[in-house]
Amino acid sequence: MRVDKWLWNVRIFKSRSKATDACKKGRIKIGENTVKPSTLIKIGDKLDVRKDGFFLEFLINELIPRRVSATLAQPCYDNVTPDEELNKFKDWFVGKAPAERREKGAGRPTKRERRDIDDFKEELFLDEWFDQD
Repeated sequence: MRVDKWLWNVRIFKSRSKATDACKKGRIKIGENTVKPSTLIKIGDKLDVRKDGFFLEFLINELIPRRVSATLAQPCYDNVTPDEELNKFKDWFVGKAPAERREKGAGRPTKRERRDIDDFKEELFLDEWFDQD
């Protein structure tokens, strides 16, 4: 099974195109090797996934042919991410930033504005992330 399809099927990525883009950008690895979206995976492979500034590790238990609910996807992999990486969000971010606000009367952001905001935050976060190393 293709790695991008599996990542989407087990709901690690919200869309298959996001999983494909992550592969193309070198954010998915099997061992020390970065993988292409079309790389075939097998049961027992360990995937290293860099997503939203976090380094996640998954051990593949099952290859499923189609996208399933989160509860059915859970047995398909073991999350072997180290505890310090899982606790990174709590240690670094919770309670350290003020709540985000929009101008009064501006309403909810449109889909385009939301994407722009998310892209801005991702770029800002990744720049800060790589400056610390």
